[in-house]
Amino acid sequence: MSNYKEIAWQGLWKNNPGLVQLLGLCPLLAVTATLTNALGLGLATVAVLIGSNVLVSLVREFVPKEIRIPVFVMIIAALVTVVQLVINAYAYGLYLSLGIFLPLIVTNCVIIGRAEAFASRNSLGAAAFDGLMMGTGFTAVLAVLGAVREILGQGTLFDGADLLLGDWAASLRIELWQVDNSFLLAMLPPGAFIAMGLLIAVKNVIDKRLEAKKPAPESAPAITRARITKVG
Repeated sequence: MSNYKEIAWQGLWKNNPGLVQLLGLCPLLAVTATLTNALGLGLATVAVLIGSNVLVSLVREFVPKEIRIPVFVMIIAALVTVVQLVINAYAYGLYLSLGIFLPLIVTNCVIIGRAEAFASRNSLGAAAFDGLMMGTGFTAVLAVLGAVREILGQGTLFDGADLLLGDWAASLRIELWQVDNSFLLAMLPPGAFIAMGLLIAVKNVIDKRLEAKKPAPESAPAITRARITKVG
């Protein structure tokens, strides 16, 4: 159980792929103009991460080390194709909104990195849980970034939620304030870079405060050596 707690802590916070490893920044910054797009890409990434980790863990004993990376990429590409077809069939609006960044999940360093660094060296259960936690951590960063940019840029939340969840989800759209002209800096890539930098700074501040609250390790008492002189 402690091992699973450490996997969760690593994926959600300590080794978060978005805030610490800084992997997958291209879709992270390009697709997060709205919370809906961020959640859509995040859920797709979670599905591929779990599936790829499971399959890589299953075949790790049968794949020669010399060709393991091409095999892992083929597994990931097959899973991405399945996810892409499912989104195309059931959430076509989201499929159009995500565009090229949906098939580019194949090249996401988060997925390839976890397949090579973790799934190929651990059991099925641990690999699946690692995929879930890393994917959830990545999705959380996407969601926060998407929410911040959407609020600042449009004054809304869950705009276009019907693209992800269906027509009924149109009622989820929240208009926080009326915006006559969108705040372009928040909606364009420069705004994404600024917001991402602020998120990383906030995490670093929290980490430093948590580190400061830890009790200082007790220093071992100094041992005084008795000096014995020879008595003639």
